[in-house]
Amino acid sequence: MPAFIPTFETIPDPRRDQTKLHKLIDILTIAVCAVICGAEGWEDIESFGQAKQEWLSTFLELPNGVPSHDTFRRVFLRINPKEFEKRFLLWVQSVVELTEGEVVHLDGKTSRGSRRGETPGIHMVSAWAAEARLVLGQLKTENHSNEITAIPELLQLLALKGCIVTIDAMGCQTAIANQIIEQQGDYVLALKGNHPTLHTAVEALFDQAQATKFTHLPHTFHQTVDADHGRIETRRAWATSQLESLDPNLRAAWKGLTSVVKVTATRDCKGQVSTESRSFLTSLPADAKHLLSVIRSHWGIENSLHWVLDVTFREDACRVKTGHGPENLTVLRHIALNLLKQETSLKKGVRAKRLRAGWDLQYLLKVVTS
Repeated sequence: MPAFIPTFETIPDPRRDQTKLHKLIDILTIAVCAVICGAEGWEDIESFGQAKQEWLSTFLELPNGVPSHDTFRRVFLRINPKEFEKRFLLWVQSVVELTEGEVVHLDGKTSRGSRRGETPGIHMVSAWAAEARLVLGQLKTENHSNEITAIPELLQLLALKGCIVTIDAMGCQTAIANQIIEQQGDYVLALKGNHPTLHTAVEALFDQAQATKFTHLPHTFHQTVDADHGRIETRRAWATSQLESLDPNLRAAWKGLTSVVKVTATRDCKGQVSTESRSFLTSLPADAKHLLSVIRSHWGIENSLHWVLDVTFREDACRVKTGHGPENLTVLRHIALNLLKQETSLKKGVRAKRLRAGWDLQYLLKVVTS
């Protein structure tokens, strides 16, 4: 029996008793298995259930057979997404224990297909564990600008002890930094123009140090060079814990602030050269090599989560727009992605695993019990 069943079967059923022809956990489990195998909507989920009914009946009751696509639609439009997300968190925490130093990336993504007229598509903030390769949790916001209010709520749901949290400039807020420290984690936060005084001061600190070849500023330095498809990218990182030149009031506002970091990325693509510089605040020691690795890994949430949802799961092409359907479908995709990522016997990408699961019931069983 799939390990997620005991957790998800406690979700409150939104239906009236007289309309319950199918068990809620049967509906949820069929939907998870169907999404693993490539289903994108309610009709796909029904078709999967009908095709695999004999296999599903080995661990589900299915008292009235496989539900219709209308039943799947009505149920997922009405399930309380907060309860669904709560069970998701409990499930993840029951099957994985984050190791000391695990890097957790927070970032938001809009499901464009869920847009309704002038109403933008739903925007979900997700937490991604880089080493464990898992979605740890997600939370819906009203729009991109409300990530500031959603991030603290999502952080509160996570066990962050010993973890390193990375967030882009939207989440570079004193309250968020303080909360991460209070939850016994560390932070690496991108610093941009939303904190102009501090941003200018950090840039000036490194500019003055570079002008004197860092003669008077204790620091660490690390450089990496990558070459691929005719492009050469050189990344340089400087980190220092000597922050006395920064305004004491500014320093005091950021609980746990230990170091500041400057990273420059120079790209040479067939003679066309461009350079980008970024600054970061962190509660970690000034170890440029480690910090550059953590900062680079933040893009893992784009490549391993958002890109996979868009390209492999075709999230932006999904036209489910009403009720709680878009949000609950996002959680279904996250469940499926976590299961696919944790199954390691097939050394292939997520797309190949989904195809194999749809063709091979023995492999699908490996995925849902991973």
